[in-house]
Amino acid sequence: MSRIRRMRRSCFPASSIGVTCAAALALPVALSASAPAAAQAPTGTVAPAPASVSSPVSVSGSTQSLLLAPREAGRSFGPSAVEQGLGRRDVRSFSLVGVVWDDPDAELRGRVQVRTRAKDTAHWSGWQDVETHNHEHAADLDTAERSSGRVRGSTAPLWVGDSDGVEVRVRAEARGRTAAVGAQLLPDGLRLELVDPGSGFPEGVAGPAPGPGPGPGAEPPPGGTPVDAAQDAERLGTLTAESAAASAVNADLAPLGSAEIPALSSEETREQLADLESGAKPYIGPRPRIVTRRGWGADEKLRERDFLYTKRVRAAFVHHTASGNNYRCAQAASVIRSIYRYHVVSSGWRDVGYNFLVDKCGNIYEGRAGGVAKPVMGAHTLGFNTNSMGIAVLGSFTSVEPPDAAVEAIAQLTAWKLGLYRANPNGKTYLTSGGGNLYRKGKKVRLNVISGHRDGFATECPGGRLYGKLGAARSEAARYQGR
Repeated sequence: MSRIRRMRRSCFPASSIGVTCAAALALPVALSASAPAAAQAPTGTVAPAPASVSSPVSVSGSTQSLLLAPREAGRSFGPSAVEQGLGRRDVRSFSLVGVVWDDPDAELRGRVQVRTRAKDTAHWSGWQDVETHNHEHAADLDTAERSSGRVRGSTAPLWVGDSDGVEVRVRAEARGRTAAVGAQLLPDGLRLELVDPGSGFPEGVAGPAPGPGPGPGAEPPPGGTPVDAAQDAERLGTLTAESAAASAVNADLAPLGSAEIPALSSEETREQLADLESGAKPYIGPRPRIVTRRGWGADEKLRERDFLYTKRVRAAFVHHTASGNNYRCAQAASVIRSIYRYHVVSSGWRDVGYNFLVDKCGNIYEGRAGGVAKPVMGAHTLGFNTNSMGIAVLGSFTSVEPPDAAVEAIAQLTAWKLGLYRANPNGKTYLTSGGGNLYRKGKKVRLNVISGHRDGFATECPGGRLYGKLGAARSEAARYQGR
């Protein structure tokens, strides 16, 4: 039985939709037997939160949630604007902002702007726009994740760096013009979410040593695989039950608790796939280096405990996070922890929505838990999360060119992952729509195997500049596969 076959089939049958990996039931003795279980999500209608709530300070970070109030129209918004917001105020430290509201089916038709004060300074930023069109990044309609009763509407998150002051304004607009005063156009329950990513590692435990970078001149991510026995013991000793379960689903690829899954050569990767496809040429790219959830410091107690799977991976949808480009690659893990917390705590999702994330230096990160080689069900492309995967590049690429390293990482990742499922990156495939604003539910849609988010939903994502690079990514991925 080949390792690739185990990667595909271990912990779940081919036809399963949602299961808990059996590896969670066979944790090492070194792990704490009393590790608390993940909180079970409540069902029913989302109750409005109090005016200001926050999570206790921890290595996993915290969230401050501030209820917005009616606001007089500012001169820059015009005299007839309908606004809510908050004036300048001191808050606890945060690095990422977003706005959420009660009804996930309601769209915020308007403009959201924030300004922030750099931590421990008197310097305030100028007004920054927050991307409001975000409802297309979500679980499919009529799924358990979508109908959990916890999901809220949300803007895209915006990374602002270490800050301790904030001001926000939300303006309603209708059909390209300012709404009349008093019109009910803003959704109910608008709240400002301020996310602190935390350190990602328990007090007294150092983060993983940096591993090999993606190329000359590139900044390495905060990740690497420990190599000696003492480090192995420390790594396993700090794992919770939830962390061990998230790591165990990658056990065929890296040791339990590893901060990264190492790259393989083309020959090594193809030898493994050849065992599965006797007599057939294995079309697959070399496995790239992938920073695991452990490597970027995920708090596994935030997400839902079970892993959710689809049947296979027929297509890859490329996204941008629309969170801005003002981050360094050394901060990418913090950005990802913030997005993860925003998706789960603020937006009410079961886990981070994307299957993989890529930073501007071309480093690849594991996204939604369940195993990087497995067909994990994401919440990235409304209507097309089944039999697909979502790859998000950290940044905003509507008017900014994506770095070549990020496009190359997309090609490398898709050449490997699609190759596991015999998919041609330069080819076409059919997916059945789960319902959206481009295709009705049940319609079979012919798509590029590597598509942009806008191919499945009417949206700007992944930004015009990144979308324009997908042709090159398809060709390069196919070349990596040996086609």
